[in-house]
Amino acid sequence: MSYEQQRAGIFQKLKYFSGETFDALSLEVFRFQAAHNPLYKRFLALLNIDIQQVKTVEAIPFLPIQFFKNYTVKTGDWPTQTIFTSSGTSGETTSQHHVRDLDFYKQNTLHGFQPFYGDPADWLVLALLPSYLERTGSSLVVMAEHFIKRSRHPQSGFFLNDLDKLVEILQSQVAPRPPNISIPQYPNILLLGVSFALLDLAERQPLDLQHVTIMETGGMKGRRRELTRSELHDTLKTAFNVPAIHSEYGMTELFSQAYSSGDGLFRPAPTLRASTREITDPLTPQQPGKTGILNLIDLANFDTCSFIATDDLGRVFPDGSFEVLGRADNSDVRGCNLLVDKG
Repeated sequence: MSYEQQRAGIFQKLKYFSGETFDALSLEVFRFQAAHNPLYKRFLALLNIDIQQVKTVEAIPFLPIQFFKNYTVKTGDWPTQTIFTSSGTSGETTSQHHVRDLDFYKQNTLHGFQPFYGDPADWLVLALLPSYLERTGSSLVVMAEHFIKRSRHPQSGFFLNDLDKLVEILQSQVAPRPPNISIPQYPNILLLGVSFALLDLAERQPLDLQHVTIMETGGMKGRRRELTRSELHDTLKTAFNVPAIHSEYGMTELFSQAYSSGDGLFRPAPTLRASTREITDPLTPQQPGKTGILNLIDLANFDTCSFIATDDLGRVFPDGSFEVLGRADNSDVRGCNLLVDKG
């Protein structure tokens, strides 16, 4: 079977993937990438991996995430439609994720969001992402823009520096309304924000947003003192009178996301699965529930690399949910995940 035939077969399976055949599709993607991704193929050869002997998901080797900083990661030879880039401090080498099909990325972000929150078409989507909007190549901005365009609410949009306008919209939407059985008392409102910007909003004007879903994406971007996730969430819950702060877990090197409803556990999209490896031995899996370094399988990354060894400390639980506990020692600080929990 040719490369294009293999790719077409995988693409069809991923269009409406439910996760039920995750192991089987992971092995299919592994063989596809082992054959057609020169960088991953070389990596496997250096590890003396016999591809034919890899018969379980647990036996698949994970490519170190740092390779996205120093190499072009592609499965096959195809023209780059766009490049997602990570944020970084001055002088730091940033990750580059070459994108073959931007529409597929958008479709997959929607497919990952819907199981937890429904269709963005039914939400007022307010995106407070100043640091991402101030640069090019942000995958998070592409996702937010896709949700905003899909939203049927005319006030959905980005808010770079106009906090006054954002406050005005929020106040108008959460104000008590006369009883009317034909319309809901409050619309579904999603306030998606980078951490430092949400803190700026909280300090500028505390609001009663008990009917709003507030979702942080992590990251102080050097604008503020780093906080633990629990400190951040406690501050925002108090300022906005909400019972919980939701979180989004994503990164430049992924096409899929995971979401937390405020309990500290991230639940992955159907195309994403987390596991852990031992901290002192990158080739040894860690037991479920014990702290290790996160490995991620992102099947939506079938055009680049689906098997990524991250630098994030975490715990993975039998139901597939996972915690993010911070960064491994000596790893680069990531723009999307700067929050570290103590303990």
